[in-house]
Amino acid sequence: MRFAWFLALKHLTFRKTQSLITVLGVAAGVAVLTTALSLTNGFTTGLVEATLRAVPHVTLTALDPADAPRPQHPEIVAATPVLIAKALLTRRASAGRRAGVDFGTLIGVGEGAGAVYPGLGVGALEPGAIVLGSALARALGAWPGDEVYALSVNQKRRAFRVADRFATGNYLIDSVFAFTTLTDVQELLETPGAIGGWHLRLADPAKAPEVARALEASGRYVARTWQDANRTLIEQLALQKKVIGIVVFLIVVVAALGIANVLVLVVLEKKADIAILRVLGAGARQVAGAFALEAVLLGGVGVLLGDLLGWALSSYFALRPVTIPGELYFITQLPVEMQPADFAWVSGLAFGTVLISAWLPLRRALRVKPGQVLR
Repeated sequence: MRFAWFLALKHLTFRKTQSLITVLGVAAGVAVLTTALSLTNGFTTGLVEATLRAVPHVTLTALDPADAPRPQHPEIVAATPVLIAKALLTRRASAGRRAGVDFGTLIGVGEGAGAVYPGLGVGALEPGAIVLGSALARALGAWPGDEVYALSVNQKRRAFRVADRFATGNYLIDSVFAFTTLTDVQELLETPGAIGGWHLRLADPAKAPEVARALEASGRYVARTWQDANRTLIEQLALQKKVIGIVVFLIVVVAALGIANVLVLVVLEKKADIAILRVLGAGARQVAGAFALEAVLLGGVGVLLGDLLGWALSSYFALRPVTIPGELYFITQLPVEMQPADFAWVSGLAFGTVLISAWLPLRRALRVKPGQVLR
């Protein structure tokens, strides 16, 4: 074993520059892949968390507005009756300020809204008050204390006082949603006492499909989960992660081929040395073991260095998040989520690829015949 280590280190130090470039190639592939996966994980998690701040875990639409009792299920931790209306929102011009106009979705909420939508400031809404999404408020040029008007599809117009603004980080939500009281929307739509359904918050959002099926069985509601509402986006994110993994994995393959190239050149250049070693008593497996150790050293150092670089890059982006346009990517900052499982499978895959690529030079080393070389 000591002989194999000695020979492997001699070969690697003989070609220092090429060995260093090969190690850096593996490290770059691993670092880029782990960083890309950490950013993708953070993007997915950040988007879901931002979305769930203003999207209920389960939406129940009442088949009969007159028969829509409060739903019961062990997973439900909060519920609020709702009535939703599409409206044209306007703000009158004032001194030094232009008029504002935009379309919005008015969500009239009742008791329990603060627990269903935590952190959005809708728990203490008073009649005549409205809470606007931050992007919608900017489009209207409306600030707390301003008066805005809502024009519904039935041509009913009603004034609201801006009580507050909320920001989830999801631009599509912040630019459309506005919250007011259930009675205000009932008056706007001229449907006193009616509710459109219920918005629910669950102890575990992942169980939303199970809860939805159970509540639909009553025959009173049509249920829609937050996964249903964002299915296309969730599938696109999953596909994006796979594509990133495949593309960046090709970098690791190229680096592994570089290791194979180094070993092949060493075998070709050292044929005579290998033959002499064999004549002096070194076994074929001992000589091949030296080349195997070279692959292990190059791949192992490259993978370890790549993990360290990937962790360092991910940590940097976690401390200094990249700002992205919310209009395109739904969130305004790119978060980071480092998962040990990602680092583990990337390291294992890269190291395995290196070992596989080293098989050809190992075979060539095993097939060196001293008699033919020294003849």
